[in-house]
Amino acid sequence: METSPGPWIGALRHSHDRLLAIVEPLDIGQLEQPSYASEWSIAQVLSHLGSQAEIFGLWLDASLKGEDPPSGEVFGPIWDSWNARSPEVQASDGLHMDEVALERMESLDADQLARLHLNLFGMDLDATGMARIRVSEHAVHTWDVAVALDPAATVAPDATGLLVDTLGPFIARVAKPDGVQRRLRVSTTDPEREFILETQESVTLELADGEAGLPELRLPAEALIRLVYGRLDPAHTPPVHASGVDLGELRAIFPGI
Repeated sequence: METSPGPWIGALRHSHDRLLAIVEPLDIGQLEQPSYASEWSIAQVLSHLGSQAEIFGLWLDASLKGEDPPSGEVFGPIWDSWNARSPEVQASDGLHMDEVALERMESLDADQLARLHLNLFGMDLDATGMARIRVSEHAVHTWDVAVALDPAATVAPDATGLLVDTLGPFIARVAKPDGVQRRLRVSTTDPEREFILETQESVTLELADGEAGLPELRLPAEALIRLVYGRLDPAHTPPVHASGVDLGELRAIFPGI
């Protein structure tokens, strides 16, 4: 797993620039069309990213001041403000606030990055951890927008290369175990990784230890990320190899966030 904040901040920059290039040419009708996140239009995805960028700025402020993160009641008025904006304003303000939060991260010097530390969602996060949670959200929601316009869209390669090594802890938090005992090998390409996925009363994903003879799922790394994030429906599944594995059952374990 990449432990330096630089690559994560770089991936966040690339994700922002990709999103900007996708969204800038869109007219109001396209902004109002559904994103992959079916409950949100494209404009609403941009609104969500903008509101989260605003909240991320509050987290940065608290961390740099050595304070606790703001409590949950702060977030409601922020979300209400973004929800009240028109689709055009949600899009323009979302991209602007996203840029503001990104530029703040990019402007931090080595001493400031070393001081970043915050307890969020039960996790002790340093600068790398804070950038990571932003990349994980941003790259996946950028795909939500991209795939609404291009059914062949994939998660960005640089974000994929970083996020694939963080899936174990994420799965432990978001998976919905179905009680069925499974032990299978998950092999990825671009980049190549070998994992063991186990399910029963909990779900774990750990690096493979050379064990042979297991059921196997082979797929691109970006597709594994989308599976775990609840975004690998049959219409958006690339060619995969599933030997002794029911992909439909795995989709049910990962309903998405």
